[in-house]
Amino acid sequence: MHSRIPLAFAFILPAAAETTAPDPAHLEFFESKVRPILSQHCYSCHSADTKAAGDLRVDDLNGLLSGGNNGPAVVPGDPDKSLLIQRVVHKQERLLMPKESDPLTESQISDLRTWIANGAAWPLEKIPEDLGKVTAKYDKLRKNHWAWQPLGSPALPAVREQSWVRGDIDRFVLAKLEEESLPPASDADPVTLLRRLSFDLTGLPPEPDRIAAFIKDPSPAAYEAEVDRLLTSPGFAERWGRHWLDVARYGESTGPSRNIPYPHAWKYRDYVLDAVARDIPFDRFIQEQIAGDLLPAEAGPERDRLLTATGFLALGVKDVNQRFKVRFQMDNVDEKIDTVTRSVLGLTVSCARCHDHKFDPVPITDYYSLAGIFTSTEDGAGVRNKMGGGGLDYYDPKNLIPLSTQPPPPPADQVAALEAKVAETKKAWDEIRGTPEGLKPGRNGQPTQRPYRLRYERAQADLLALADPASRGYAVHGVRDAAKVADTQVRIRGEAERLGPAVPRGFLSAFEVPGTPAVNPSQSGRLELARWLTSPENPLTPRVIVNRTWHHLFGRGLVSTVDNFGVTGDTPSHPELLDYLAKRFVEQGWSTKKLVREIVLSRSYRLGSEAPDGHRLKDPDNRWIWRHSPRRMAAEEIRDAVLASNGELLDRPAAEHAVKRLRMVEMRDNGPEAKGVHDRADQELARSIYLPLMRGVTPKSLEAFDPVSQTLVTGQRDATTVPGQALFFLNSAFVREQALVFAKDVNADTRTSGEDRIDALYLKILGRHASSSDIAQARDFLMEFEHSWEPPLPSAGQGSGAIAVNVTGGGTGDDAAANPDDIPRNDLTAVDKSIEAPDARTAAWMSLIQALYASAEFRFIR
Repeated sequence: MHSRIPLAFAFILPAAAETTAPDPAHLEFFESKVRPILSQHCYSCHSADTKAAGDLRVDDLNGLLSGGNNGPAVVPGDPDKSLLIQRVVHKQERLLMPKESDPLTESQISDLRTWIANGAAWPLEKIPEDLGKVTAKYDKLRKNHWAWQPLGSPALPAVREQSWVRGDIDRFVLAKLEEESLPPASDADPVTLLRRLSFDLTGLPPEPDRIAAFIKDPSPAAYEAEVDRLLTSPGFAERWGRHWLDVARYGESTGPSRNIPYPHAWKYRDYVLDAVARDIPFDRFIQEQIAGDLLPAEAGPERDRLLTATGFLALGVKDVNQRFKVRFQMDNVDEKIDTVTRSVLGLTVSCARCHDHKFDPVPITDYYSLAGIFTSTEDGAGVRNKMGGGGLDYYDPKNLIPLSTQPPPPPADQVAALEAKVAETKKAWDEIRGTPEGLKPGRNGQPTQRPYRLRYERAQADLLALADPASRGYAVHGVRDAAKVADTQVRIRGEAERLGPAVPRGFLSAFEVPGTPAVNPSQSGRLELARWLTSPENPLTPRVIVNRTWHHLFGRGLVSTVDNFGVTGDTPSHPELLDYLAKRFVEQGWSTKKLVREIVLSRSYRLGSEAPDGHRLKDPDNRWIWRHSPRRMAAEEIRDAVLASNGELLDRPAAEHAVKRLRMVEMRDNGPEAKGVHDRADQELARSIYLPLMRGVTPKSLEAFDPVSQTLVTGQRDATTVPGQALFFLNSAFVREQALVFAKDVNADTRTSGEDRIDALYLKILGRHASSSDIAQARDFLMEFEHSWEPPLPSAGQGSGAIAVNVTGGGTGDDAAANPDDIPRNDLTAVDKSIEAPDARTAAWMSLIQALYASAEFRFIR
């Protein structure tokens, strides 16, 4: 086990360099003979300051050894097998290098051969003298910081008001309140409590019949029965699965630069929902996501489930436009390290990529111990890096993870027809590409050749959809062990090409985890990492997940910085309670449902939200939990509650919902592909967790209320208050359409009185019955609005019913200007409907419903 870096660290020299210092004579030969050749004849096309043609760099030894698109450029000791030599002596002019200057002389070629034959000597990177050394500051932090100490077994504290306590949690909370002279608030009334419980556990409002039943019998037994019912409902998995997806930075595309879809990401989302629903023990849940492919399982559904789980590591942000493979790889490694350590440990380990961590005892060598695990792991996300690509250039189906069940071959005649079409369109494209005729401006000012390229890409996409097993759903985004498993080198200043000493694969040295096995030298080390993270002796993992759970139920964690348990994070408000819950969590089998159940059954959770002035002054942040702090609903809760209130919410999305129809084309945030995602999301009536979640393409029904960014681990979302949120309820097409649906139903109900209909609105939207003053105000509002209403003026397209809009995309540039028939489609359709009430009475009800949606009472859980 790599648990602590010793002072006399046993450095291993980089694998890419010689195992001993290069012969000085060989270095002198390189500097005097070889480097000038590379600099004068190669750097202009193959260096860090250029586009690195063929993804090859020759200004760096690692670039030469790893090579570009055609493989290694230099094989030390063997000039004849070195692509560099083959290209400088090639007989075909189009393959002869260099291209930007005269061919190399025989003397220069001889010098290159001699250099490679002698081992391709290259000056070693100068290693900082303090690299990997343990400092006295780090030793002090390890001993003193609360988060890295073993879990305690705190005794239950004594309290004066024994009758107030309903469980062990209450003892810890009340003891602190009595210490601070802050009497707890009164218990929440039954209606408020039921609404709070329903949203916290399922993200949905309580149904009117559940409200009526709980008002009739608000006993502790009835409350406990309601808790158990909600814990087993599908809504619990959808609500708490969303919490984990926030932490897992879940997204359905690569994100920055060229935004390429992850068309199979929804399978990982469904894996999470299934795991939460079945209450898979949290330690096993983490192990499956980090090392599911290395866990034992029979071929079939269970094996496929474990492969799908590793999407946790694969579905991160990726800059596919990064031209250098080694930088692309190390950026992806860094993203994995950051995700794993923040999500499970609450630590910012990525800060040690370039230097020792400035605050926490995480030396740079610890970072590269973890990096070795992930450089020994192949990223099976299905995408590759390429500078300035387009169409399917970024898609690599071989990099997806095949499932154990493979599809039957597609009909041969259909494949043959599509192959012929691809050949035909490619020939047409090749014949016109770059010619004077092809570059001539055509329709909409675009080059005449453009539709030819788009037709070729469309044919490629059609063939891929039919013949590629991955496109047919028999593969997932995930990871697997790489063909070459090895330790990796420290990167000096974090620069991918500047190789320092190699360090053994292992784990963090900030705290001890007794009993952790050593990394298996024949595997990546992910399995051992997963077990180290979830060891009962690991003090951070159970504390972090317990704290996240508390945060979701109280609006504030016992440690307020839920993603940072390091030195710059907060200290626990109730350290003994945190350790009590963490210890109990492990002892009860890492069960999330048991943890949630114990917390929501506590009296502390059931407090009311009133706030006496004296309490506000003494503890304005409610750190000591003297009341239940109100919270604004999350973006998904607001949308789902609107749909649930008017009966439009579907239990599940359609079998072929939007993300299942995505093609591997670039998703530009201002292009037709993004519009297709928006339009499809606007028409979806299932819960928000099933909406398309492309990075940078947020559904319009969510964007006003601080949805998760999908780029970093997010255990705690922002909750801003801005004018756009009020305008959303006034002008949003989603809100207006749902209010109109609701209003038509209310207006059509002639069997009940106006007062009863108003009361029903309050019950469905706000979760309570309308008071007499509410009814009086609503009646006056309806009457005044109806009398002042005027029919809207007709406008283009209005009243024409549903208008189907074909949404197209593909390639690069402004494809929207081209012929839609020539563009590879994402096959998403949208419907633009008129959202105007047909008469004054319906318009009045519609406006009242919008007003209730816009109220703070609807948006806040108390």
